[in-house]
Amino acid sequence: MSSTVISNTTNLEKYLRLPQNGAVLAEYIWVDGSNGIRSKCKTLSKAPKSVEDLPEWNFDGSSTDQAPGSDSDVYLRPVAIYKDPFRLGENIIVLCECWNNDGTPNRANYRHECAKLMEAHAAEHIWFGIEQEYTLFDEFDHVYGWPKGGFPAPQGPYYCGVGTGKVFCRDIVEAHYRASLYAGVNISGINAEVMPSQWEFQVGPCEGIKMGDDLTVCRYLLHRVAEEFGVKISFHPKPLAGEWNGAGCHTNVSTESMRQPGGMKYIEEAIQKLSKRHHEHIAVYGEDNDQRLTGRHETASAAAFSYGVANRGASVRIPRSVAKEGYGYFEDRRPASNIDPYLVTGIIAETILGSIPDADIVKQVNH
Repeated sequence: MSSTVISNTTNLEKYLRLPQNGAVLAEYIWVDGSNGIRSKCKTLSKAPKSVEDLPEWNFDGSSTDQAPGSDSDVYLRPVAIYKDPFRLGENIIVLCECWNNDGTPNRANYRHECAKLMEAHAAEHIWFGIEQEYTLFDEFDHVYGWPKGGFPAPQGPYYCGVGTGKVFCRDIVEAHYRASLYAGVNISGINAEVMPSQWEFQVGPCEGIKMGDDLTVCRYLLHRVAEEFGVKISFHPKPLAGEWNGAGCHTNVSTESMRQPGGMKYIEEAIQKLSKRHHEHIAVYGEDNDQRLTGRHETASAAAFSYGVANRGASVRIPRSVAKEGYGYFEDRRPASNIDPYLVTGIIAETILGSIPDADIVKQVNH
């Protein structure tokens, strides 16, 4: 790691120990117009008991690809509170939706429509678990730990690897894991991935809208932790061309009916519904996903829908244990690592449970 980065972090620590005289720092975070994450901090006079106690705020949407300069104010409406692992104490992270000044959701606010769908289908108790893959780059945009001007040995020893030369940046991964647990994110695991310097964290199971919320906050925490180590995080689905695995966001799904004995019937019905809207799903499953979904490197082709038991080369995989027991969940392997989680969970709920009159995920994207 850079000695400058370590020194600056050490210098900051003595200031973070200073008392705040009763103030609470609230880091407002939101998804911007290019599916990135932005944040800014507000001082509160006391700790809020719920999101209803938090004030709305605003920002310059012309600087985040969310509004024109002639009408640039975009409003932040708090929707969820998490503990702040960086400032500690009573300080908080506040997840927000973005709204225009005419009272309509901002065009980058896919959470609003997703929340309506999840609420309408609340009786189904739909659970999601997302496997977020990502790639580490150094400050010079080289894959972290790779030989300068060259390549490491071919894929094979890196997946769930242990030992020098097989894993890179485990310190960042461990720090992010602890930060996420402290914040209250339902992070359920981590592992090194197939391409060297590629990792994965899993979030879930989460019910309904909480999936998108927890994943968004977990991504924010990852960027913030990596920032302190001078490392960049890439969610691009094919960060390197050639014989290297891409990066996905495999999305595991189950409804209450699927989780009961005999649930395989409902899993198969859901998969048939997914097959009929394949291209609509691909359209919202991440930018540049065609570079990843080639039918190689543990992916299906973006051009055609497929499914199978224990088949990691299919669009949708039914785990072997689920096929054996006859109930459980299925895994949609098509989403890319750079998805908007509200789009993906929203369209899956819409497809397998049914649309509702005043919420249409695909229509909002096309608009």
